[in-house]
Amino acid sequence: MMRKAFVAGHPIGHSRSPLIHGYWLAQHGIAGSYERIDVPPDGFSDFLRDAAQAGFIGGNVTIPHKEAAFRLADTLTPRAKKIGAVNTIVIGDDGRNHGDNTDAPGFIAHLEQSFGIDGIERLGGMAVVLGAGGAARAVVVGLAERGFSRIRVANRTPERARALVELDPERIEILDWAVLPEALSEARLLVNTTVLGMTGHPSLDIDLAPLPDTAAVADIVYAPLETSLLAAARTRGLAAVDGLGMLLHQAVPGFSAWFGVRPAVTPELRALVVADLAR
Repeated sequence: MMRKAFVAGHPIGHSRSPLIHGYWLAQHGIAGSYERIDVPPDGFSDFLRDAAQAGFIGGNVTIPHKEAAFRLADTLTPRAKKIGAVNTIVIGDDGRNHGDNTDAPGFIAHLEQSFGIDGIERLGGMAVVLGAGGAARAVVVGLAERGFSRIRVANRTPERARALVELDPERIEILDWAVLPEALSEARLLVNTTVLGMTGHPSLDIDLAPLPDTAAVADIVYAPLETSLLAAARTRGLAAVDGLGMLLHQAVPGFSAWFGVRPAVTPELRALVVADLAR
């Protein structure tokens, strides 16, 4: 029987998820499909309610539906509850929607693939996270789950960062943007979760000189792959990882749940998506 999954968003034409899942379906010889569906906000509730009847076994949701999926899911994983958003849905045989958020483990899996388990252990001291939106929330949850001892969240409007502190008040704290240089001198990892540096947005201009030579820099932006932040990090000789790996790794748990095979994030898959981004 053909197993069908989806990615729903609005707009959705830019999504590379069908390319990723289509590659894995072909690689494993699975009779299945992964469809890109444009769903406006006022139609998402009906779409999710009718998904099982339409033959879907689950799917991904992206902007602007992650919070709506969180509210509408019949059950939620503990991680999704912490993050307050759902990006992956598994539809049970009973038609109930089970919501998860794979952005957090996707981010950590990318770090582990880039630096190795030992490398992550060496980074696991203090992390500085720039931004306080939904992506920041997922990254902070991932870092906390991975055992980072101190996570400092810097946002130009501190009020938004307070909600992140509530996730783990003993380890997470608000960082005043004005004292960012001082904080960077103690950081083992710097993560940008803002849209700054993304195509069509202003660049993120931060002096990376205070970072220790052993620190690493991560940017969740993947268009362009080489943001100004990552370019500055490499100029300084720091380890740097782009945002594409997070996109690839967050797709693994969903594919595994829908199609029964745990796929691998390989250099070939990355090259396929990089080539598509370059078009």
